[in-house]
Amino acid sequence: MNTFPPRPLGSRIPDRLHAVSCSLPTMRDIIGYEEKDAATIQHMSSGYPRFVIHPMLLTIERAWAAREGLKDAALWMVSSRRMAERLVAHVAPEHARIHEHDGVFGVSHRDDLALRKRARSFLQHTGGFLSSRAAEAYCVTHGLAAPGPAEEFFPGDAATEVRETMARLIGLEDPAAVLLAPSGMNAFFSAFCAVNALQRPRGRDLWLQVGWLYLDTGAILAKLTGGRQLCVFDVQDRDAIARVFVEHGARLAGVVTEITTNPLMQTPDLPWLAGLAREHGAYMLVDPSITSPFNVDVTPHADVVLNSLTKYAAAEGDVIAGAVAVTPRCPERAALHAAIAGELEPVDRRDVARLASQIGHYEVLMPRLNAGAHAVIDHLLRRRRGVRRVYWSGQVGSHEHYRRLARGPDRIGPVLSFEIDGAMPAFYDALPLAKGPSFGMRTTLICPFIYLAHYDLVTTESGRRALREAGVPIDLLRLSVGEEPPDQIIDALEQGFFAAGLG
Repeated sequence: MNTFPPRPLGSRIPDRLHAVSCSLPTMRDIIGYEEKDAATIQHMSSGYPRFVIHPMLLTIERAWAAREGLKDAALWMVSSRRMAERLVAHVAPEHARIHEHDGVFGVSHRDDLALRKRARSFLQHTGGFLSSRAAEAYCVTHGLAAPGPAEEFFPGDAATEVRETMARLIGLEDPAAVLLAPSGMNAFFSAFCAVNALQRPRGRDLWLQVGWLYLDTGAILAKLTGGRQLCVFDVQDRDAIARVFVEHGARLAGVVTEITTNPLMQTPDLPWLAGLAREHGAYMLVDPSITSPFNVDVTPHADVVLNSLTKYAAAEGDVIAGAVAVTPRCPERAALHAAIAGELEPVDRRDVARLASQIGHYEVLMPRLNAGAHAVIDHLLRRRRGVRRVYWSGQVGSHEHYRRLARGPDRIGPVLSFEIDGAMPAFYDALPLAKGPSFGMRTTLICPFIYLAHYDLVTTESGRRALREAGVPIDLLRLSVGEEPPDQIIDALEQGFFAAGLG
């Protein structure tokens, strides 16, 4: 059996109806995907669900457009009536209206490019698209599609299974403290809205972002605070962070960071940062998704812990889900928990049942992924030529901060990033690894992360300057190590180095 079988452009990773990643095997494909080149898009059978609309949602859109005569309108399938109302308000009520049939909701508006971009980005940032499994169920019920291949579902109380596992991993005694969301981004969006609702009446309307964080986390802070976002991208710049608290502490609603940051894998001094947040009355929101709560204990220093369950918990790569928990540290725990619960979008029961069928393997899988990552990182660090820099939890500058949060010396996290001293496109194109968005799967997955997440910055001089000022390399490659034999992952990387003239 070929450890790394060829994956044609646009094919699903894994090859399942509800896969959360898709194959982009060359840099030309990456650029075509980002620029919506018809020659590339025609091959896309699916994609990361918040960035590429799932075929089942498109099937409903076509059926509803035909049924309701929406010839010159855009139509979006959303997760609930409340999300539909939020989208209408965001797009502008005079341009949009809500549609509903058999418990499924959609929003239409006149087919204007600017409105379409505004609507799509809102649904992407908030995790407001209809679940692909909910869409499949609707399509099958109404004769729009045949049932997909059979899936394994948890036979018992799936939600309890997920909550109990995540409570144990996060370090909470009460599983009821863990709230489920249809995506990690909806978990963050809901926590953001709930904290805002509590803090704004107190005159607290500013948010502090510490580190270069995941695309949509930054987008929510930038777009939904009305410009009241403060950023310190260098997590080690204690003076800059402290200055924000001195100058704006009375107005800070919340502080957001990741352990480690995505994709630079940096770790701030979380106990110190959390102490500043507590001293100044700001909520501390921490997302350990990229490293995993199995590997780090952030709970003693966070008011709110956020987690994408698409990563590691659903390691088969075919569920999108999230979790959010208010910790005992939070001074208004009950009120904030209730507020977040009231903001969250509904989670499709089949998504939860599919997630629960996989989550039992979490604590067995993670040590294998950590060990594989350790072998790959060690190889890259020892390589005499070709590697400019490796970004991982043990990197110089933030290793001590990570070590204080790690649950053990071997728990380094399965994701790393690196730069090569050579032609990145040639390296990337030659790799036999699976290539596409997402991480935290059994399958090793690599992508030129900045091209996928920040193509608008990569392609403008002002954007490239912003990346340089934030210390973010354009040609950064993010590698999520799977459970394949480490020596085979290393051999695959060596094929890339050879193609780039670095053999």
